[in-house]
Amino acid sequence: MTDNADKLTKNVIFLVLVAALGYFVDIYDLVVFSVIRIKSLHDLGVADADMRTTGAFVLNMQMAGLLVGGIIWGIIGDKYGRIKVLFGSILMYSLANFANGLVHDITWYAIVRVIAGIGLAGELGAGITLVSETLSKEKRGYGTMIVAVIGLFGAVAAAQVGKHDWRTAYFVGGGLGIALLLLRMGTFESGMFKNVEKSKISKGNILMLFNNWGRFTKYLCCILIGAPLWYVVGILVTQSPEFGKALGAKEVLSPGTGIMYTYIGIAVGDVAAGLFAQFTKSRRLTMLVFLLMTLVSTFCYLGSTGITTEKFIALCFFMGCTVGYWATFVTIASEQFGTNIRSTVTTTVPNFVRGALIPISAGFNVLVIHYGMIKSGYIMMVVLTVISLIALSRLKESFGKDLNYVETDGEPVGHANVA
Repeated sequence: MTDNADKLTKNVIFLVLVAALGYFVDIYDLVVFSVIRIKSLHDLGVADADMRTTGAFVLNMQMAGLLVGGIIWGIIGDKYGRIKVLFGSILMYSLANFANGLVHDITWYAIVRVIAGIGLAGELGAGITLVSETLSKEKRGYGTMIVAVIGLFGAVAAAQVGKHDWRTAYFVGGGLGIALLLLRMGTFESGMFKNVEKSKISKGNILMLFNNWGRFTKYLCCILIGAPLWYVVGILVTQSPEFGKALGAKEVLSPGTGIMYTYIGIAVGDVAAGLFAQFTKSRRLTMLVFLLMTLVSTFCYLGSTGITTEKFIALCFFMGCTVGYWATFVTIASEQFGTNIRSTVTTTVPNFVRGALIPISAGFNVLVIHYGMIKSGYIMMVVLTVISLIALSRLKESFGKDLNYVETDGEPVGHANVA
């Protein structure tokens, strides 16, 4: 009995580690374009005057891929298993990264980023779903925290590799993915999924999220509470050269450096958020505290007239710490729904948050025309914070919730009742 228990513990630890390393590669590939945006676009012949708009276009194409991929991989995860998503998604984005290192014009650059985005969409949701369903309800918060913390350092790796040739940065991303694919051979499927795999209950039916008002509003709120995070990363930090110019910086701010320190901060914040949630036994309170701190940190950034490189680095770390609720936010989404659509939710929610950068970016660009970079930054941050707080107020506390149930057209039922 002891040997079996030890073997199970080792298997669970291995699963968490593999999920964490998968997220490491996922984040590397997700932010590598932001890191090498200016260098790669210059090399492909984009003029300085078109740098911001062209960069936004390519990034939005990647985000569009994430939206599509989130739906595809989420459904596959619920219908055919979480492990199949991990293998399929990582193979797709690894090959796409190799292809990105070979492009020679903006059109193909954008097309391949769409494909990479589709592949990237499956990694986090499948990993978090596996960890949430495998660990006990008391410890799953620690598991998802470990996944996020290790994974977020992928941004640090991207920032370091991105200092060199931009094509090499993409080749490295593809190589990391293939190496991870080999490591994935030892992972095992979620027990909760196996319990419903052969049942007649509807699995991976995304329409279930829209044909019931209660489920739909809960799903929408799960997405909205995460929107401020990608605004910080995708606009405030990614467009730091433009913000620096508007703030009167004497030297050009580096988005690669900014992203690296932001993600170091996010990793620190994820640990703090995870421990705070475990201590207070409340994920809702954790989200509330961190959303309000994010508002403070972004105001500090936008108010830094004459910003220096040193202050920029410190502020990026500070903003990263305050948006370090990524693991908590994804865990909340995973805990809100039954096993038969949990992968669909956990995969689509973070990718819809990432994809929300498209309308956020469009709205921000409209505001910039009328109010300039800094005032637009304030306005957008306030709007997103208010929306996220309203959404948070509509969600029920999920800490310690038993996840061994399924969604039906009526009330959620336990697995024991599934025929």
